[in-house]
Amino acid sequence: MNLPIPANQISHLQLLQQSQVLLQEQKSTTKLLKQEIESLKHQLAWFKQQVFGEKSEKRLIENPDQLALGEILKNIESPEQSETETITYKRRKKQRNDDCVTDQGLRFTDEVPVELIHIPAPELQGENADQYEVIDYKYTHRLAQRPGSYVVLKYQRDVVRHKQDQTLSTTPAPSGLFDRSFADVSFIAGMLVEKYRYHLPLYRQHQRLEASGITVSRGTLTQLEQRAAQLLEPIAKESLNSCLESHTLALDETPAKAGLKSKGKMKKGYFWCF
Repeated sequence: MNLPIPANQISHLQLLQQSQVLLQEQKSTTKLLKQEIESLKHQLAWFKQQVFGEKSEKRLIENPDQLALGEILKNIESPEQSETETITYKRRKKQRNDDCVTDQGLRFTDEVPVELIHIPAPELQGENADQYEVIDYKYTHRLAQRPGSYVVLKYQRDVVRHKQDQTLSTTPAPSGLFDRSFADVSFIAGMLVEKYRYHLPLYRQHQRLEASGITVSRGTLTQLEQRAAQLLEPIAKESLNSCLESHTLALDETPAKAGLKSKGKMKKGYFWCF
C-alpha cells in the first residue's frame, strides 16, 4: 500500500537534489580552474626560462622570420600601396688586395722562407738549344708545408725566345692537386693530418698561419678540406669495406653529449668508432 508523501518532505528532497547538482557544478568548475592555473604556471616558467635561463636552456628559434608570442605585425602595406621594384645585379670580378703575390690570393710577409725551384726550359736542353735564349722568367707560387713550419715554393720558369722565328715560349708550371690553387699537395696533406689525427681545427691552423706571416682566409681552408675529402672518398669506402669484411670488429666507445634533456641538461650519447 502506497502512502502519500507529505509536502514538506517533497520540498526537502528537491532541495537535496538541487544541492547535489550545484555541488557537481562547483567540482567541475574547480577542476577547470586548477587545470588553467597549472597551464599558466607552465607558461610563466617557460617565459622565465627564456629571459633568465642559461643559454642551453633557451628555445632555439628555427625560423627567425616567424613572429614570437604576442608580437604584432606593424606597418603592413595594403596591396594598393605596395610598389614593385626591379633590382638588377652586375657581376664584378673579385678584387684582390695590393699585397697579393698571385691572382689566387696568396699573401705572405718577408719573414716567410721562400725556396726557389728552377724549372729549365726543355728547348735549352735539346739539339737546337743554341737557337734559343732566355729573355725573362715567370714565377708560380705554391704554399707548402715542412715539419713544424711553412714555406713558399717559388718556381722560376724560363721564358725563351727562338732567335730566328722570334717566337716566345714558357715552361709550364708544375701541376698541382687542384687547378689554379696556390696550395701545394704537402700543405693540403698536412692540414688534413693536423685536423683529423691531431685534432687541430681549421681556425687554429688559420691562427698559426697568421702567426707565421701568411694570410689565407678561413673559407679557403674549408674549401681545400672539402675538395680533398672528395678525392679521399674512394679510399675511405674501400677502408670501410675492408673493415666490414673482417672476422672481428674492434670498436671504441666514445661518450658525447647530444640533444636536450629536462632541466637544460644534455643527454649522453655515444660514438662507436672502428
